[in-house]
Amino acid sequence: MAATRLTRSQVGRGIRHVRDVVAAENLTPITWTRRDGFMFSDDPADWIEYDKRQFRQILGRLTRVITGTLDPHLARYPDEEWAQLATAQLTGVRATLAQLSK
Repeated sequence: MAATRLTRSQVGRGIRHVRDVVAAENLTPITWTRRDGFMFSDDPADWIEYDKRQFRQILGRLTRVITGTLDPHLARYPDEEWAQLATAQLTGVRATLAQLSK
């Protein structure tokens, strides 16, 4: 941000653009590590590890939605069709993400 004098939002949009467009065009994913920051890597092991970290993060957020929102909803209104459907669908997604993040 300091070097470019762009706002945090502008830098974020730029990185998303690089990830979505440039990486896809060059068939080289952009990854992020705490040590190296954002980078292009030709090593598939780097891609897989980055993907797994992303899936673990999504899994954590989804688990919090299920346990913090849907479970109390179903406890209060156990026969509500929408909450049952959402829980059933998201439980499947949760299982898939758990497998992908291993």
